[in-house]
Amino acid sequence: MIDGPYYVLTVLGVLGTGLVAGVFCAFSTFVMRGLAALPPARGVAAMRAVNEAAVRPAFMLVFLGSAVLCAVLTVVTFVLWPDEGAAELLVGGVLFLLGSFGPTVLANVPRNETLARLEPGSPEAAAYWPAYVRGWTLWNHVRTLASAGAALAYVLALAG
Repeated sequence: MIDGPYYVLTVLGVLGTGLVAGVFCAFSTFVMRGLAALPPARGVAAMRAVNEAAVRPAFMLVFLGSAVLCAVLTVVTFVLWPDEGAAELLVGGVLFLLGSFGPTVLANVPRNETLARLEPGSPEAAAYWPAYVRGWTLWNHVRTLASAGAALAYVLALAG
């Protein structure tokens, strides 16, 4: 059984990845649908405001902290290779780092940056908005599933 500081890190991994999964799930299941139902100028303006509000200490601590924690758990697991839970810990780390953090950096943030450069009422913003919503939401589904999967893998590691 996992114990000591390793146990605490794994519990924090469950909490962090689970919280991130919840945020992403909210966006995938109703926030983006609500924003997409707005006229493009209002949807663009609202999403830009959401993106600006997301880059605050509370969310960044949970999201980036979870990524660092997953990286630490993955490295420590490779080094120590515990008798119990090693596979689950590695799966959790890989799922979050490659399935949640990776798409954020490579897919969602670049779309957010493009959106931020557009004037909400402009024809360019109106033309970009439907593609933004589709692409951003698709990658957000990936992030949701990966974050939830990471949380589950960490729970299974603790149960092992």
